Amino acid sequence: MSRISTADLKNKMIKKEKITMLTSYDYSTAAMVDAAGIDMILVGDSVGMAILGYENTLAVTMDEMIHHTKAVVRACNHSMVVGDMPFLSYHISNQEAVRNAGRFLQEAGAQAVKLEGGTERIETVKAIIAAQIPVMAHIGLTPQSVNQFGGFKVQGKDLEGAKKLIEDARALDAAGVFAIVLECVPAPLAKKITEEVSVPTIGIGAGPDCDGQVLVINDVLGMFKGHIPKFVKKYANLEPLIMEALQAYKQEVEQGLFPAAEHCFTIKDDVLEKLY
Repeated sequence: MSRISTADLKNKMIKKEKITMLTSYDYSTAAMVDAAGIDMILVGDSVGMAILGYENTLAVTMDEMIHHTKAVVRACNHSMVVGDMPFLSYHISNQEAVRNAGRFLQEAGAQAVKLEGGTERIETVKAIIAAQIPVMAHIGLTPQSVNQFGGFKVQGKDLEGAKKLIEDARALDAAGVFAIVLECVPAPLAKKITEEVSVPTIGIGAGPDCDGQVLVINDVLGMFKGHIPKFVKKYANLEPLIMEALQAYKQEVEQGLFPAAEHCFTIKDDVLEKLY
């Protein structure tokens, strides 16, 4: 099975075949996602909350992103790996943005990068693409702008906001991005944007009419208790199963039931006798 390319994604869009994408942050999880035939793996800055325990994505550094992307790339033979450019890695200058984007390909082995923002990021997007680095755009709810938005809110619900998202998508398409993530966008608006642009749209909380879908792997597998976003579907509920296994391990160790004979290595009696 060959690795998915940007051309493959475009062909899937043209053929009306849905594109699949999930996040991964480590080797063992990425190996399973890759083996499942998922088209793309996003090493998201959501690693900050899902793995590193940060309050939001803003604290995630380039070095952390490179570290996790390397692990994911080592696991993949099929899925395209996209590195998520973290906060301030592309905001200061186009030169710095290109350098940081290049690290994802040169150091980590990713095939593309993703960055947040619309018309305000067009020159940055063009500079990265000019360096032969494929760019996936991300508009709608952009988590790195959570403080500016005043929280995690659906975007494009009013006329002004909806027009801005359409304008953003058109501009990013013209700039040469190979795909656009639409996050927390009303489904009818996401459908219109999908019809307006020439590249695949990847929805997360943006309805069924996008060309593909992406979710956070920890949400899909039910790894945590507590609130999950409205747009998430839990395809498994692993947290109680994991807790049951951990508690059983603790109990068996405390009661002397583990390790049992089948978990132990032996030594010949004549060798053992010479030790005493």
